[in-house]
Amino acid sequence: METLTGTGDARDFRVGIVVSTYHDFVTNRLRDGAIDALRAAGVADDAIVVATVPGAFEIPQAARRLAAVGRVDAVIGLGCLIRGETPHFDVIASAVAHGITGAALDSGMPMTFGVLTTNSAEEALARAGTGASNKGWEAAEAALAMARLFRQLMVPVDPERGG
Repeated sequence: METLTGTGDARDFRVGIVVSTYHDFVTNRLRDGAIDALRAAGVADDAIVVATVPGAFEIPQAARRLAAVGRVDAVIGLGCLIRGETPHFDVIASAVAHGITGAALDSGMPMTFGVLTTNSAEEALARAGTGASNKGWEAAEAALAMARLFRQLMVPVDPERGG
């Protein structure tokens, strides 16, 4: 039996971060958490591409473009949606989730969803703390795990074993 785990070295990966500037009091912290996680895993600063977009709705568009131009091995989408009094929150949250999923599936590139969907600014800030409690950090770890796994899946299978 062969088990692929998505673990291993991350030093040779290039990673894109698409971060919304809307609610930047939260998203800047998510971005910093993601960068800290990438650095902790050995990704060099010059291998991190940060693209800012106006709002969460634009994250999938930039993520898809980053994948299309081949500058990175994985993309992390970071944003913050705080529920208001209208259905706008639900519409945008759904569109962003579906957009990132579609971009990942269409491009064949690992993309992670680090978009907070919270009821209040306090809830958002609680999820944008330091270290592993930061959802940007979590999204970066997931992106690296998927990039490693995708690389492992590219290794040819021995034809004598049925591959």
